[in-house]
Amino acid sequence: MEFAELIKTPRVDNVVLHRPFYPPVEGTLCLTGHHLILSSRQDNTEELWLLHSNIDAIDKRFVGPLGTIIIKCKDFRIIQLDIPGMEECLNIASSIEALSTLDSITLMYPFFYRPMFEVIEDGWHSFLPEQEFELYSSAISEWRLSYVNKEFAVCPSYPPAVIVPKAVDDEALRKVATFRHGGRFPVLSYYHKKNGMVIMRSGQPLTGTNGRRCKEDEKLINATLRAGKRGYIIDTRPLNVAQQARAKGGGFEQEAHYPQWRRIHKSIERYHILQESLIKLVESCNDQTQNMDRWLSKLEASNWLTHIKEILTTACLAAQCLDREGASILVHGTEGTDSTLQVTSLAQIILEPRSRTIRGFEALIEREWLQAGHPFQQRCAQSAYCNSKQKWEAPVFLLFLDCVWQILRQFPCSFEFNENFLIMLFEHAYASQFGTFLGNNESERCKLKLQQKTMSLWSWVNRPSELSKFTNPLFEANNLVIWPSVAPQSLQLWEGIFLRWNRSSKYLDEAYEEMVNIIEYNKELQAKVNLLRRQLAELETEDGVQESP
Repeated sequence: MEFAELIKTPRVDNVVLHRPFYPPVEGTLCLTGHHLILSSRQDNTEELWLLHSNIDAIDKRFVGPLGTIIIKCKDFRIIQLDIPGMEECLNIASSIEALSTLDSITLMYPFFYRPMFEVIEDGWHSFLPEQEFELYSSAISEWRLSYVNKEFAVCPSYPPAVIVPKAVDDEALRKVATFRHGGRFPVLSYYHKKNGMVIMRSGQPLTGTNGRRCKEDEKLINATLRAGKRGYIIDTRPLNVAQQARAKGGGFEQEAHYPQWRRIHKSIERYHILQESLIKLVESCNDQTQNMDRWLSKLEASNWLTHIKEILTTACLAAQCLDREGASILVHGTEGTDSTLQVTSLAQIILEPRSRTIRGFEALIEREWLQAGHPFQQRCAQSAYCNSKQKWEAPVFLLFLDCVWQILRQFPCSFEFNENFLIMLFEHAYASQFGTFLGNNESERCKLKLQQKTMSLWSWVNRPSELSKFTNPLFEANNLVIWPSVAPQSLQLWEGIFLRWNRSSKYLDEAYEEMVNIIEYNKELQAKVNLLRRQLAELETEDGVQESP
């Protein structure tokens, strides 16, 4: 297919663009295979370059010969194009709808993008499982790197290499895979160096109504326990949902077969419930009535902050079991690709200082989301505005980033990255020139040959010129465990995401920049004071030497 076939009208003059924070701009609108571009001959006017993949929905309306297209983006931005001529307007709208809903991944922009910057680091090879295992290898002699999934034959949503107990061979892993949903047998997610306890993750066990068991599975997870210790299985489904899953062939671990493990059920919502929550939240943020009671009521009705509280509470529970009780844990829900990853990732943010650095957080995203098989292509296919919702669309990753932001806000000096880093990851998960978030798992990315045909997001982010934008000026390395508060008064709406296209967030950004400037100024003053103190001390020493007999 040629993109030209989808572009009925490639260019229209005298189009007026309306967008947040900018005055109206009249210019020429151009459509390419991947971008909507509006440029003006006016001086000091910034061009609009909008990826078609960032468009979530469009609305059309007509007043006489003038047509208007309202474009609603996946990053929650809303822009308006006033187009002279009904036919031109209809053609542009039709083209945008077609170009923003391409069926084939290989037609998306990352396959056509060529970087204009010098590639210092190949991001595709920055966080390989072998490299991550090396960080642990000196401490975890009882674990090994297995290539049982080398051809993705055992589990299509796992990477080729996984970390498993040494006491369990590959043949046993294959048997365990047949006992777990989607072949997702328990693998190491995190090793707590403080006490040697671990977090594992998996899919649900396929016990069914007959109470099927798997001795190899029991041996695998028991291999993580120390003598005389118990472990915890955190099931991210409420008990009644887990029981209902048995009728469909799923289920949960039976206490009789796992006597050393205590099962805890924590309710974390998924799928359409999360999607509806996001829709309601964005709708409330776009409410222009300026009625405080109405705004607070709609915000509460969205249940977005309730979801954040549930996820953070479960992550804190997992971290507490590991750090304070000295117990290993296994986390799973149904598939083990959504709420499971939210919990294991946030627990590591709480426990592991490295995960609070820029590269450590990137490694966490790779290990616990991309390599762990979170289906980004499905979950991030649409955002809050699209009417044709599919059951597999859900803002799971955005909720995770929101939870990280809540912790960052409570511990502003413990993170090397700033809020802009999290916002950038949100934007690229939904629409990007990079191939990092394409596909649903490692198997699909391998078939698409993303490493050979697209650029990694990390190749762009980890250049010094970009890192400076994402570095937190308040950062001071904190090697302690951090315990976030989940009290209602401690959780706030993430204005940097949900209100940034409103006027209020612009002033918040300006206030933040002013705060950073003040901090930098204070650092300079402190440096000068320290220099003067050193010089004074040297003078006093010299005076002392001169006066000595």
